[in-house]
Amino acid sequence: RFSPVPIDGRRWVRQATAGPLAAGEELRLAVFSVRPYMRKSQLEVLEASFPGHVEQYETSLCASTAPLVSTAFGGLGANAVCLFVNDEASSEVVHALADRGVRFIAMRCAGYDKVDLLCCKQCGIAVARVPAYSPHAIAEHAVALMLCLNRQLITASTRVQMGNYALSGLVGFDMHGKTVGVVGTGKIG
Repeated sequence: RFSPVPIDGRRWVRQATAGPLAAGEELRLAVFSVRPYMRKSQLEVLEASFPGHVEQYETSLCASTAPLVSTAFGGLGANAVCLFVNDEASSEVVHALADRGVRFIAMRCAGYDKVDLLCCKQCGIAVARVPAYSPHAIAEHAVALMLCLNRQLITASTRVQMGNYALSGLVGFDMHGKTVGVVGTGKIG
């Protein structure tokens, strides 16, 4: 776990001794697949927690972009990367990261199917992920989509935007008295 602790007003270090970074070692985090919507929420939190120790890249991580971690922080290099769902952490990429001093991969998504976990273990790279997004909100969204499909809301909205207020083809069925089930795996289904 990262617990930022100021040591001289400029540098921030890890408080705990366990984990992928040594006690007292500065976190240098390279964040890949940065999108505009992240700047206000996620990146401000990271920057506030680790001032001057977060570099952002709009590009996705892959074999050709892995060398960016070497040039981060004025050539000092990143020792951790933060990845999203479409970033690639295949064996080739993991080896490239390990060769450049990366020892921690933080996934900002629940999925980790693009991360070669065995290779990470062999290279001494720890991996963390988001264990679950709000399962209740996802189930509610599934029901909302069902209602949207039943009442043809997208078609109706498109027609109204074009000035067509005809109801033909837009009639759904009553949901009253029906049982709704969300089938899936994990925490949602």
